[in-house]
Amino acid sequence: MEKLEFSCPCHFGIESVLSGEIKRIGGQDIKVTDGRVEFSGGIELLVRTNLMLRTAERVLLKIGEFSVNSFDDLFEGVKKLKWEQWIDKLDMFPVKGHCLNSKLNSVPDCQSIVKKAVVERLKKCYSINWFDETGPLHRIQFSIIKNFAKLYIDTSGEGLHKRGYRKKSMTAPIKETLACGIIDLAHIKPFSHVYDPFCGSGTFLIESALKAKNIAPGINRKFISESWNQINKSVWTAERKRALSLIREDIEFRGIGFDVDSKAISLSNENAKKSGISHLIKFKIAGIDDFALNAKEGIVVCNPPYGERLLEKKQAEEIIKKMGKVFIKRDGFSYYIISPHENFEGLFGRRSDKKRKLYNGMLKCYLYMYFK
Repeated sequence: MEKLEFSCPCHFGIESVLSGEIKRIGGQDIKVTDGRVEFSGGIELLVRTNLMLRTAERVLLKIGEFSVNSFDDLFEGVKKLKWEQWIDKLDMFPVKGHCLNSKLNSVPDCQSIVKKAVVERLKKCYSINWFDETGPLHRIQFSIIKNFAKLYIDTSGEGLHKRGYRKKSMTAPIKETLACGIIDLAHIKPFSHVYDPFCGSGTFLIESALKAKNIAPGINRKFISESWNQINKSVWTAERKRALSLIREDIEFRGIGFDVDSKAISLSNENAKKSGISHLIKFKIAGIDDFALNAKEGIVVCNPPYGERLLEKKQAEEIIKKMGKVFIKRDGFSYYIISPHENFEGLFGRRSDKKRKLYNGMLKCYLYMYFK
């Protein structure tokens, strides 16, 4: 099969992290835009990206793109695309999408037109007039921005942040994909010692341990495209074997998590066991007042409570002040803190060495970085 084109949406602010991941596993023609990375590769890369990418939200297979100024343009453009290469006559192919700053601003109308155009194309290809849609699921997605349409098929199914180990979570958890973007920016390695004083569901430490061991985040889950007839099962088998062969055994990683809530500690332990790395992490009941670093070096990564969602704003501010006192400036230690508070540095007591704007869901935050 010819070279395929892909698009991976991601959290705003970690596009460079995702593009680096894609390059390392063989992606070509990489192009970065806000909240998205596009690239190309073969069928093996479709499978590999789903298994291996830590910061992508999903992997979309691009079918085509074209300019649109009317609903007729949309219908004719979609109809010209080679949907039969990916959709068999029994396959399901629901449609969803979005429009932004475009003459075509009715999403329901666009959904209906895209569906009708695909049906008309497949009618001609398969010489049938009715589609039962009882076969494997192929979710079509469209994006119409500034009168330019892009058409995709989702290859992932459930979002890639769903690794399979976190069935339950504490209030306002950080998404696994965003956590991995922060972990990458914190330069966590197989020999790192990582601390999280607000561990919640254990996400930062679990994802850090999985990265340290180079365990593919998708190794224990299924993907929608595994059921497709267009991808030979041997490709999935070969890529899973490849992923397993890359797991590191000789690592010195250690993680320690703290939380004042005993339920959080129990949940973190449960999630760590499900992920298979519980031997690398310890969780303890403790508050920020009791936080102390007795080791010679380490990396602190945390998502402290936000006043907007978890505590009253004054309580959240008091926590930031306490963090400034216990996260002391010392050789061998670095700190990476994500917070939406506009006066974080003032409350913390010192300016960060670097900060990066990120979005945790719809909430604008900054990652405050204090280097060794």
